[in-house]
Amino acid sequence: MEDVRAERARTGSELDGENVAVVSTDGGRSVSYAEYGASDGTPLVFLHGTPGSRLLGGLFDEDARRSGVRLLALDRPGYGRSSPWPTRTLADTGEFVAAVLDDAGVSRAGVVGFSGGGPHALALAATHGDLVREVDVVAGATPPSLRSTRPTALRLLEALAGTAPLLLRGGLRAQRWFAERASPSFVVSQYTTSDGQAELSEDVAELVKRDFVEALARSRRGFVTESRLLAREWDFPVTEVDRRVRLWHGGRDANVPVEDARRMAERLPNARLTTFDEADHLHSLLQSGTRVLERQASTAE
Repeated sequence: MEDVRAERARTGSELDGENVAVVSTDGGRSVSYAEYGASDGTPLVFLHGTPGSRLLGGLFDEDARRSGVRLLALDRPGYGRSSPWPTRTLADTGEFVAAVLDDAGVSRAGVVGFSGGGPHALALAATHGDLVREVDVVAGATPPSLRSTRPTALRLLEALAGTAPLLLRGGLRAQRWFAERASPSFVVSQYTTSDGQAELSEDVAELVKRDFVEALARSRRGFVTESRLLAREWDFPVTEVDRRVRLWHGGRDANVPVEDARRMAERLPNARLTTFDEADHLHSLLQSGTRVLERQASTAE
């Protein structure tokens, strides 16, 4: 199968030498996305974490080609090259995903959401089910009513997003500046344990760093917006997600405890939870990635 990056280079849709397209939404905002994998493969939308960017999809470029998956990895509003949308809610996810699918010539796709992308994937399925084939949620955040606990750092960030957003944006700007100049471990340590860091390849660690830096490069509003969103109850009922949902979660996830994922699975109408006993937040994504791609490809119509 043909490499998507070569295809996009021929059509002139590269931006600054990178395989990325920027399209307009119905609301007049811009949303950017990159393609990985097989150009004629099964379409699958990839929704990054909080913070994050389209670059994280690059982790699965080779696996997507082997599995016959066309991976559409987008920047949510306020991240990367996508314009901010401070007033959006989770239920608005369909507007910017629909713009990407339309530009890519896709009418229906699978969806995978990692971490903070998980609620967005479920919101898309609940509000725009016609666009969604099935959903994979990896180490996904859960509604406050289902949480057993939250790391102190995350609680502080959510509080700042609601009460002192300018202060938070300033802190993020400084963090991004330092991350760009520091070793990848500065970023990776936010998503994995010290043992987990030792198990990562240099390429993976460097890509995770690049993803973080790109997420905050042009705006910090995306993170501020989502920190507020994820701190309050979701504006759609999870019981309205009528698509098949596969949940993948690590038993050692310190960002989102696996008990929260179990409660989520019980409330979704058609869900199955797979756990990786020794995996933390980041390693849940790395361990599930190939299986997610293969199952999305095999269940495509």
